[in-house]
Amino acid sequence: VLRHEEFEEGCKATCNGPYDGKWSKTMVGYGPEDNHFVAELTYNYGIGEYRLGNDFLGITLVSSQAVSNAKKMGWPLKEITSGVFETEAPGGYKFYLEDKEKLKHDPVWKVTLGVSDLQKSVSYWSGLLGMKIYEKDEEKQRALLGYADNQCKLELQAVGGAVDHGTAFGRIAFSCAKDELPNIEALMKKENQKILTPLVSLDTPGKATVQVVILADPDGHEICFVGDEAFRELSKVDPNGDKLLDDAMAADNSDKWFAEHNRKKVSA
Repeated sequence: VLRHEEFEEGCKATCNGPYDGKWSKTMVGYGPEDNHFVAELTYNYGIGEYRLGNDFLGITLVSSQAVSNAKKMGWPLKEITSGVFETEAPGGYKFYLEDKEKLKHDPVWKVTLGVSDLQKSVSYWSGLLGMKIYEKDEEKQRALLGYADNQCKLELQAVGGAVDHGTAFGRIAFSCAKDELPNIEALMKKENQKILTPLVSLDTPGKATVQVVILADPDGHEICFVGDEAFRELSKVDPNGDKLLDDAMAADNSDKWFAEHNRKKVSA
């Protein structure tokens, strides 16, 4: 756990999805956000479950330790190819664990998104957003892209039809120089691409104010570009992150409350 934050109302950049109630976010990863891939786990109080679509296809970790941990805990693993195991996080999100020594820079190797038209998506992510194409397999209808050799990669996988985002919510975020944000926004306007949130400043109480631009690719995958200078201040590892999360979970008696009142949390 790198940091944990609680919010009383929905984010004006819809960071917690299309919900306007109380929510929290917890950043988890193998190291600081400056140089590691980090997952942002959002929890909307009172929402009991989400319907998953085929938009987010999984995260791949290279870590024999993760495989060992799963086996010790009795977590279900399914070997899909030699040394590669599929498993599910709570809620149904897929993880793929490679039984190898951790990569030096970050055990998170790639994040896989479903796309409806591989060439169109590659043109967007590479041609417009400037990602390097590391691999492209026309037969398997997949492509691997990234901004740097030592960073987590983005895999695009054709799903053979339309992309369904379900009722869950997620986006890919990148930091870049703050001065680049107006240029990104201008390019998308020029190319008639979708801008979900024009350049806006987001406040975090007691922390830095960050500037973001949020886009959508041809399949509606959300992409957030955030100004790096303020983000580095905002994203510092909080040594109290674990305790803040534990305290929040202890204080959240919603499961007990709903059970006592014989009610279910709503399904999104």
